Formats: sequence, structure tokens, C-alpha cells
Amino acid sequence: MTSVRLVTFNIHHGVGDDGRHDLARIAAVLADADPDVVCLQEVDRHYGARSEDVDQAELLARALDRELVWASAIEKPRPGDRPAVRYGNALLSRLPVADDAAVRLPGPGEPRAALRADLVTGDGALRVVATHLSSDSARSRAAQAQALVELLPGPGRPAVVVGDLNCGPGAAELVPLRARLADAWSRAGARADQGRRWQLWRREQGLTHPARRPRVRIDQVWVSPEVRVRAAAVLDGSACSDHHPLQVDLDL
Repeated sequence: MTSVRLVTFNIHHGVGDDGRHDLARIAAVLADADPDVVCLQEVDRHYGARSEDVDQAELLARALDRELVWASAIEKPRPGDRPAVRYGNALLSRLPVADDAAVRLPGPGEPRAALRADLVTGDGALRVVATHLSSDSARSRAAQAQALVELLPGPGRPAVVVGDLNCGPGAAELVPLRARLADAWSRAGARADQGRRWQLWRREQGLTHPARRPRVRIDQVWVSPEVRVRAAAVLDGSACSDHHPLQVDLDL
């Protein structure tokens, strides 16, 4: 049996509620969690002034000493030798990456993408599909969820779908996911989140957004039958993003 700690985090291009771009705060939260796999959304790579025109994906990969896999949702060339403007999803892995691909997702409006990676474990490959679904259209999310399912391996191979899905786990548009996978938060043997002791109705609900007063559970991990969820925890990301990170401890 192989144990894998995975964290998914919408980093809001490294800008916290204080309006400051501070990538070191993101790196510190992730380093404290010490995950084997990190899936990030809203990541900038030379996107401009809002994130100091830095390559956030590369800087975080170096800071955490992880291999980087990337999928652009938005990509625009710049004149001369300047690197392209890119925005999208990053996967940082301590496990070796055997294969990966970036996939454009269907739907109008802001472009959306998914990242598929096969990670090498002691018990075979773990397929990770990481994404950030549409924020303004349930119809688009339904088509995108179906596209995610088509990236899964065949029966008997462990897989997870991870990311900011912009709807709750019971939403009608996630029917394709529920047909193949289980919501990791619901399956977890132990759960902890940022709900205050006096907020009994919010404790152990897994709420991740908005970070200061979370009301919704839109950051999720879905697992195939071959994956056991030992524990799940919503970490504290309130100082560095508008989302909290979600951590899951998985056994393959």
C-alpha cells in the first residue's frame, strides 16, 4: 500500500485579502503541509503587474523542490524574446511523473483547461486530473465534468480528480463525476476544517471559500474505488489567498 498526501489550492495569483502579492506566503503554507502532490489553480506565469510578472509556477516548484507539470487556460505570446503570458493550472509532484498532458475544456467565456498526469508510486501509476471549472455556467461545468471523466483510466487503476469546481459536490452538473468517483471529503476517516468552535453548523463541513468567512465547498478531491481516503483537512489560507487549501491523505 502506498500513501500519498495531496493538496489542492486556488492561490488567487498569490494575492491575499490584504491586496499584496506575496508568493512566499503560499510557499510557506504548502511547505508546512509537506504534500507529495500539489494541485494549484489561478497560477500566473509572467502575467503582468498583478503578480510582478514572475513565473509563479516555476518559483513555487523550486521553493518546494517538486517537479512541475503545467496546463495553460490562457496563453498569449509577447513580442521579442519576452516569455508568453500564461495563466492556468500547475501540478507540483514529489513523485516521478511518467506522462502528462494539458487539455482544453469545452464551454464559452473564460477559457478553462485540465491537467492530466500519471505519477509513479510503489503500487503502480496514480492518475491525477487537476482543473478549475467555469464560474458562470452550470451548463459549461456539466460539459467540462464529462470531459474530465474521459481523462480517467480504465477500471482497476487509481485516479483522482482535483481542483476548484466552482459548485458544491452535490451539484447536478457533477453527475458524470459521481458516476465514476467518490467525494473524498465524505469518504475521509477523519476530517478537520477552519470552522470555529462556536459555529457548530460550519464545523467539519469542508468549506473553503471565501477564505475569511467560508460558505461553500467548491475546492474538492474526487477518488476512484481503488483509493482510500484516510483523512481530509481544510488548511488555513486566509493570509495569502481568497481560498483555503484542501489536504487529503490517500492510500492506494
